[in-house]
Amino acid sequence: MTRDKPHPAQPIKDAIASRVVALFNDRSRGEAPVPRRPDGLFGPRSVAWRVHGDVTSMMVGGISSLLLQMLHPAVLAGVWDHSNFRTDLHGRLRRTARFIALTTYGGREEALAVIERVRAIHDRVGGKLPDGTPYQANDPALLAWVHVTETTSFLAAWRRYAEPGISRADRDRYFAEMTEVGARLGADPVPRDAAAAARLIEDGRAALRSDARTREVRRFLMQPASRAPLAGPLQALGNQAAIDLQPGWARRMHGLSNPALGRPVLRAGTLGLAQTLRWAFR
Repeated sequence: MTRDKPHPAQPIKDAIASRVVALFNDRSRGEAPVPRRPDGLFGPRSVAWRVHGDVTSMMVGGISSLLLQMLHPAVLAGVWDHSNFRTDLHGRLRRTARFIALTTYGGREEALAVIERVRAIHDRVGGKLPDGTPYQANDPALLAWVHVTETTSFLAAWRRYAEPGISRADRDRYFAEMTEVGARLGADPVPRDAAAAARLIEDGRAALRSDARTREVRRFLMQPASRAPLAGPLQALGNQAAIDLQPGWARRMHGLSNPALGRPVLRAGTLGLAQTLRWAFR
């Protein structure tokens, strides 16, 4: 009886997968990838399982959503006043990624528990903007801005780098599914389809601002979040792809450029990264 020899590429695949897993899971705290359970908020046939299962598009969409979110003065103030983004940005990004993984793929009890933990944190976060206007992180309209920019960005990245031909019905179904998380977090209004999401973002533009604090938070966001191998190149490419994914008006508010001549190379490189990571995790 003979054993099958391992494929020559297997060590390479394992090394890539291991390093990516380490970026998103704090092994010192015993964290490991969240097992996919069919008894959660969505299930294997959901669009959310498809969209949230791709490392590259989620990374690009996540950075893009943060760039949009920080243009809201109250969201920015919550980060500025109550987070340790200057010293533990990687930890903050990991916790956000884990929240998404647990609410998407965890069992129903796990998902509801992590949502309640986040709600409890929001209840304790508040303060005043530089002009004296009070803000609360549990403000339903503020949570709606965070929710709609996040879901819109994840879906946009998925369309660009994974499934350009996703149907309009599935796009609408994705927003409808994600109301399960947004509404439980306290967001209101929560868009149930792509058109409603686009309207909510357009309506929210009037409240957006960009100033010195926005630029500082963005500077920290754009720095490598980890010294781990692959982290620097991965994030540099992810940052540029996220800027490319931004609406033109948001890039202008941030003062970020996106030269048309460089876009084909950037998108091809990001697609190549996505295909490599899919191969490594297959």
